[in-house]
Amino acid sequence: MQRYLLIFNIALEAVMANKFRSFLTTLGIIFGVAAVIAMMAIGNGAKKEILDQMKLVGVNNIVITPSDNDLGMSEEDDEEGKAASKKFSPGLTLKDAESIQEIIPTVISISPEVTFESYIIKDGRRKSARLNGVTPEFFKVYNLELNKGKFFTDVHMNMAAPVCVIGPSIKSNFFPNENPLGKYIKCGHVWLKVIGVLKDRITSVSNTKDLGISEYSNDLYVPLQTVLLRFKDRSLINSQSVFGGGSSITIRGGRVSFFSSGSQDDANKNQLDKVVVQVKESANLVPTTELIKKMLLRRHMEVEDFEVKVPELLLKQEQRTKDIFNVVLAVIAGISLIVGGIGIMNIMLASVLERTKEIGVRQATGATRKDIIIQFLMEAILISISGGFIGVVIGVAFSKIIMETTGILTIISFLSIFISFGVSAAIGIVFGYMPAKRAAEQDPVVSLRYE
Repeated sequence: MQRYLLIFNIALEAVMANKFRSFLTTLGIIFGVAAVIAMMAIGNGAKKEILDQMKLVGVNNIVITPSDNDLGMSEEDDEEGKAASKKFSPGLTLKDAESIQEIIPTVISISPEVTFESYIIKDGRRKSARLNGVTPEFFKVYNLELNKGKFFTDVHMNMAAPVCVIGPSIKSNFFPNENPLGKYIKCGHVWLKVIGVLKDRITSVSNTKDLGISEYSNDLYVPLQTVLLRFKDRSLINSQSVFGGGSSITIRGGRVSFFSSGSQDDANKNQLDKVVVQVKESANLVPTTELIKKMLLRRHMEVEDFEVKVPELLLKQEQRTKDIFNVVLAVIAGISLIVGGIGIMNIMLASVLERTKEIGVRQATGATRKDIIIQFLMEAILISISGGFIGVVIGVAFSKIIMETTGILTIISFLSIFISFGVSAAIGIVFGYMPAKRAAEQDPVVSLRYE
């Protein structure tokens, strides 16, 4: 043991004797290890974001929303080419949701939603909020939990009861020091009784619109039938409200054609703003999506005034993109580490040549080949491990800087640090062995005569 400790001291003295050269030698290792730390931190952060989003969108969900063509009409030239005939679609309705539930066997639950921007009034305070008309299935589909109280039931739905479940922000703003359960708040022109408060759920979700995710904290949830009966039902429209003044209806050959000489009303005419369909298994997502599209096209008079998205597939595609990005980063980091290892090997070979006489003296005084190999291996390992330590510090700092400046979530794990140190030590052994072997193979007589 004492012999190895002496060899270690000799190796440390050799490294410290050329501090600047040793530092330059470690640069490749430093940047390579820092890249590994930062890359794994970004990868861990991206994975956590995907998992958070998965929790929010639920499992095996399909989201149906109205398209930008809110009026749901398509134009076709008639035989004479003198006027434009327009097919009329009722838009996304509650009947669509009920039909999907009844007809498609792979569907286990369905959550129709209607949303209005409104305001809440209590004790003279007024604050804007979003009113969501939903069914009890909504809370199951999105895995929402209660902090206190209860969810509304089918009984509340059938009676169109004026009850609500509020988000945590509404509770904080209007009931900061009291229990909101059983209290009343006024939403628009309707008084609603609070029966439940949602548990707060903090996430770092950015693409909420594409995934069909709502911001639950500042939302008010009311039975769907209550919203349609007591607030507004957008399906109760006529041709005048669709086409504005000057519109007319013509029946030709059993086909109804709508004509308008005035400007169209661009307001949303869909009864529902969203329908979330939950299927039994992930394998059923794509075929169910295609079936829903065909079914809705038939119900909407072949007018594609809706969009069908599968958040889970979007997230998996996003995850694959991020995985590819992480692989590219890993390759870059690996190349940097290999270059750093080659740099260590070159410097150590040069060091062997410079210290040929020293090697001869050591061999002449009793040092074995094993001692020489261990000495130069220790020098290489010292250089690589010191570079690895500096690289870890820089990598951690760089990860924090990335999160602060770009907003990208980074999570530093012990595994990434362990891998970095392991890789740096391995590089010292792999790329230090050849110079150490060459040093040990020197002829003592030739080495002593080397000038």
